[in-house]
Amino acid sequence: MTKRLFEAADMFRFEYMPEAQLSPDGTKIVYVLLRTDEAKDSEFSNLWLMDIQSKTTTQLTNGEWTDNSPVWSHDGASIAFLSTREKKPQIFLFSLADDQTRQLTNFSQGCAGALVWSPDAKRLAFSAKKENLPDLSQPRRITRPIYRFDAIGYVDSFVKQIHILDVESGQTTPLTQGEWNHSPLAWSPAGNELLYLANFDPDSIFTSANIHAVDLHGNSRLILSNEWGIIQNAAWLKDGRIAFAGVPAGKIYGSKNDLFVMNSDGSDIECRTASLPNIIDGRLHDDFPVPWAFGPARILPADDSSEAILCTLNGGEVNMIQVALHGAESIQTIASGKRFCNPFNRVGNALFFGVATPFDPTQLSLLNLSTLEENQLTSLNKDLLDQLLMPEMREIRFKSMDGADVEGWIMLPQGEAPFPTVLHIHGGPHAAYGYSFFFDFLALTSAGYAVLLVNYRGSLGYGDTFATAINQDWGNLDHKDLMAGVDHAIALGIADPDRLGCCGVSAGGFHSCWIAANTNRFKAAAPENPLTNWVSFYGTSDIGPVFAVREMGGKPHEVPESYRRCSPIAYAHQSTTPTLLIVCEEDRRCPAEQAEQFYTTLKANGCTVEMVRMPNSFHDDSSYGPFASRRVHNEALIEWMDKYVK
Repeated sequence: MTKRLFEAADMFRFEYMPEAQLSPDGTKIVYVLLRTDEAKDSEFSNLWLMDIQSKTTTQLTNGEWTDNSPVWSHDGASIAFLSTREKKPQIFLFSLADDQTRQLTNFSQGCAGALVWSPDAKRLAFSAKKENLPDLSQPRRITRPIYRFDAIGYVDSFVKQIHILDVESGQTTPLTQGEWNHSPLAWSPAGNELLYLANFDPDSIFTSANIHAVDLHGNSRLILSNEWGIIQNAAWLKDGRIAFAGVPAGKIYGSKNDLFVMNSDGSDIECRTASLPNIIDGRLHDDFPVPWAFGPARILPADDSSEAILCTLNGGEVNMIQVALHGAESIQTIASGKRFCNPFNRVGNALFFGVATPFDPTQLSLLNLSTLEENQLTSLNKDLLDQLLMPEMREIRFKSMDGADVEGWIMLPQGEAPFPTVLHIHGGPHAAYGYSFFFDFLALTSAGYAVLLVNYRGSLGYGDTFATAINQDWGNLDHKDLMAGVDHAIALGIADPDRLGCCGVSAGGFHSCWIAANTNRFKAAAPENPLTNWVSFYGTSDIGPVFAVREMGGKPHEVPESYRRCSPIAYAHQSTTPTLLIVCEEDRRCPAEQAEQFYTTLKANGCTVEMVRMPNSFHDDSSYGPFASRRVHNEALIEWMDKYVK
């Protein structure tokens, strides 16, 4: 077969597997398959079943709606899941005995989040919004410190309460109340309490969670508050203890999280990953519509509570590790390689996980925990992948201007070097690029560009010193790392120094604006949802009062020089780089006003600048959002680079 270059339309020809669960007996898998109808500008997902031994698949649900969050009943006879077939997401139950689907809830605002079966398999715990939400078209009074949040909107209309559902009778009972947001995690081993997270404190600027437990009569108790630090997830162990992931208070932003265990009353907290150099919730900045990149730290404990499976970021790899929960600290890598491994669940000796690579968005594999032998179960998108001529991806390592070691990659197009080259900068900044799937990279290389990726100072995966090096000093060491990467690519004979472009979202947008304002060596910049002004970011971003203070070392009136020195807007008047600003109008993380300030300043000072505005889109919607947002972003990026770089 003659292979062809990647086309922009290919991003909508892929099928994706965002969620999957192994059956209680370990013989079957239920998974979600996400598809796109390009003609209708829509996406839909349905449930499928796979027999592991034969690898045969059966479609369980049909329809152009969203079916997701499947969970097996403990006897393996049925699967509970959420579906939007009734417009608002409701809980449905699929019976494998008769292939019948039964609707279990009818909440006016729908159900949300994880579904959690009780140990006796008679009840499901879930979250749901309040039935009588405020009318957002009417004037209202705001009292919350954090009242809007990206991809959520007004927090008052978002907060959810935990309910339990009697599967047989269909009766639902609320367990929590108040103005916090509640998410169920796990039942206690005895089944008499439910572990949950409560976040969005209505009286605080901190959105991080507390760990609570609630009994079946609605009596709640606090186990661990966010005064301890940033709490990300938790699991109730069979021996009665609780394992959780988090970062203790007092650490600099970018510091790694760890796995901790404690008693069920919150006492005797013990760190189990102190010697691990990197974050346990290993995630990569990627660009395909699955929740792997932004999900919470997944904790999969063994039935005997002796250990737990986690993932960790190691440079550009997301590996899986096994962490002892008793005795001396012990951490074993059980799956590694140039890929993104995402553990889903485990049954007995079998661990079920997803895999992404730069050239393959999602496959499923099974790992034998005794032998560490892997068995890939799927060959999703095989026909499409067999058609595509993929670029070469070269790992590079180089010294930054101060001698620091930096890792990166170059993806090469067809043809002869030197190539027009786009420096693609990851967001975060406490994130990383690596061995995961990213549409932009394939689209740019197919258009004839080399794509340069640099895990600059501030990136995760290289230890806390590297990740926290830019604290109170954005635009210095991080910028030097990026420019050293460009110099290295030129020295290798790959990048054409006269045909350079840059782009990136969020912190990548910050750096694209910084480059446009502080150097004239790039022919084009395409910042997306950038941070350009720390002072206004402090007051308009959903995380501004926390993130800005921790990154800048104080509030704007306390360290005004840091806020000015680290803001691209302070230098925007001197920019001569043709700049295309891509703006999601409902972005609450880096609000549209950040890009608007930069646009106005460039325009007023004679720099070539344009702006693409995407309505009804949030911060990361060019990767995970509406069909139209992803398509417009990709087309605009290529068009701008073609116009000014080539």
